[in-house]
Amino acid sequence: MSKAIITDVNRCVGCLACSVACKAVNTVPIGNYWNKVVRIGPNPIEGGSGQFPDVYMYFLTISCQHCENPECVKVCPTEASHFSDDGTIQIDKSKCIGCQFCVMACPYGVRYLNAEERVVEKCTLCEQKLRQGELPQCVSQCGGNARWVGDTAQGLDSFVGAYDSAGQQRKMLDFLEPFTENDIHHLPDVGNKPSFAYILRDHTWEGGDA
Repeated sequence: MSKAIITDVNRCVGCLACSVACKAVNTVPIGNYWNKVVRIGPNPIEGGSGQFPDVYMYFLTISCQHCENPECVKVCPTEASHFSDDGTIQIDKSKCIGCQFCVMACPYGVRYLNAEERVVEKCTLCEQKLRQGELPQCVSQCGGNARWVGDTAQGLDSFVGAYDSAGQQRKMLDFLEPFTENDIHHLPDVGNKPSFAYILRDHTWEGGDA
């Protein structure tokens, strides 16, 4: 079992609601983030003039990828960084000594030292909500229905998103426009095997590995 998020990049409008909601519910310090939104482009459309409207851009949400083979866990001298029962990577603050080995080992730069508490923090995938059967805050607050959470071991059919008007969780495969395996991308894999995935149709992926 490994909980993860899939983001439909074509549906993301860059509103930053996921970042703001994450900071609010997890009390992330000013100047730090658990979920960052990066703009790609604008880039010229192939065969176009290179000027508006012949351009495109999209947004990538970057956070802890809750990797299958995480370097952060390997280098932690106290086992503060560890796998939880649901396959996500968590930090036991009572064991963290603030050495920041994990910060240096993370290929995505998504960990930081909380200067006040002297412990490392990062995205927890809102484990406190997952344990109660709720959605991570970034998923439930996504107005574009671009973010979906599920279990990679159970396949794409397990991924669900924000509630519809009837109060039911949307199922990703019932809601999204069609996509192929070639449309599914990941951030660069340096042996850590990131669990999160991104769907991008009709544009050039610039997030690293295909």
